[in-house]
Amino acid sequence: MRFALPPRRFIVACAALLLAGSPLSANAADVSAPVRGGTLNFVVDPEPPTLVDLTNTAVPTLKVSTKVTEGLLAYDFALHPQPQLATSWSVSPDGLQYTFHLRHGVKWHDGQDFTSADVAYSIELLKRVHPRGKSTFANVTQIKTPDAFTAVLVLSKPSPFLIKAFSASESPIVPKHVYEGTDPFANQNNNAPIGTGPFKFVKWVRGSYIEYDRNPDYWDKPKPYLDKIIVKLIPDAPARSIAFETGSADLGGNTPVPLSDIARLKQNPKIGIETRGYEFEAGVVRVEFNLGNRYLKVPAVRQAIARAIDRNVIAKTIYYGYANVISSPIIPESPYHDPAPTPYPFDITQANALLDAAGFPRNGDGVRFTIIVDPLPISDIPQRTAAYLRSSLAKIGIAVTIRNQDLPSYLRRVYSDRDFDIAVNGMSNLFDPTVGVQRLYWSQSIRKGVPFTNASGYSNPEVDRLLEQAAVEPDEAKRVQLFKQFQQIVEHDLPDINLVEQKQVTVYNKRVRDHTLSPDGLDSNFANVYLSP
Repeated sequence: MRFALPPRRFIVACAALLLAGSPLSANAADVSAPVRGGTLNFVVDPEPPTLVDLTNTAVPTLKVSTKVTEGLLAYDFALHPQPQLATSWSVSPDGLQYTFHLRHGVKWHDGQDFTSADVAYSIELLKRVHPRGKSTFANVTQIKTPDAFTAVLVLSKPSPFLIKAFSASESPIVPKHVYEGTDPFANQNNNAPIGTGPFKFVKWVRGSYIEYDRNPDYWDKPKPYLDKIIVKLIPDAPARSIAFETGSADLGGNTPVPLSDIARLKQNPKIGIETRGYEFEAGVVRVEFNLGNRYLKVPAVRQAIARAIDRNVIAKTIYYGYANVISSPIIPESPYHDPAPTPYPFDITQANALLDAAGFPRNGDGVRFTIIVDPLPISDIPQRTAAYLRSSLAKIGIAVTIRNQDLPSYLRRVYSDRDFDIAVNGMSNLFDPTVGVQRLYWSQSIRKGVPFTNASGYSNPEVDRLLEQAAVEPDEAKRVQLFKQFQQIVEHDLPDINLVEQKQVTVYNKRVRDHTLSPDGLDSNFANVYLSP
């Protein structure tokens, strides 16, 4: 089966490493043998709402789930599949059958055998309850298990992206014997997981830490090398910087410290900064509208808000330059990106004129109406972006109230209750727009209670048609054109406003080795991670 060309960043990263003669590691100069033992203090913020990325794909959930719960495949920086729970695989010439040969002798952490029944059950479950599973596995009509170590996915139509969808962070394989016959959203395994991975769950002290121990029966011996992982939950961003400086934190991803602190931390000889490992997570910071709101359902209001936002100011002042201005939902590194500029460039005068013409005059205080903005409570960046919106929209007579809450409350408000006006969030493109982008604009992704889907309530039959056709189109040139047409429509319709592509960073103590070996970055299983003496 022919693969799509990987984004340019993957090729450049791999070429540079090969020319340097070094391994795909964040510690390229280190050639020492792995050392057994020690505890890794891993910073994750905010506290994950669940410990398994089955029904929830929040960034902190991905960081912890993959240490316990594995996938069929792993991937290198060029997105080439590598063995994990599957040792080999094949795709039929017509693209309608995927055959996975599974690893023998793998045990769940409770001692039960891992078999093809777990794979079949998990994929059927992902299709029902995973935020992206409905689109990812849309064409999977049957999963055959001819024996305990073979799983065959049968498709009704080709899915050119599907071979890239089997990582632990995207398609976790969960124990059938634990989930079967239960509500997958309420199953106890979500908070005390049983997996096949290199680490076993020990305990979760809410608001403080999560503890994992080495799995002595892990199938990939002598891994893992660490004895223990302590996931530290430190809600205060400056305190996380101090933790790295004092040595009480060893590793943290998704820019775990204030961007204003990075220059100082770079000067510390014990601390390293890594920018790779976000190729799967790379995505777009966006303002998402609730199209059911009495004001925001009016196109002229959304257009006025778009014209009141200066993306360059956001990139420079909020992200300290760690961001690229973007108006498309598909990032520039993707071969499917449309570089056409936004149809609603920054123009305060035009923004005010649009609101006047739409029948929203200012009152005696200069206010036309008030809206509430809910920033995603992951890092301080969405909060600062919300503050920028408050300042910018005040110039066109829209008063903004910022509402802060913890992550579970935010997810419930936006995706279950739909009780919001504007949400500030970031959405990963992942390895293909059908998986990472379609969920945000496809009308079938208006799924109450499923996080990180189409919260705006946007529905456009032409957009649905383009997305559905792109999902099964094997011709790359045609696929590019379909996605470009899609981008032009949604940028005109404005169910959301795409602002910037954030450049994420990992902060680590230089004693921590082999933490970034793939596009999953810190969402990998840490089986290779070790601490140098």
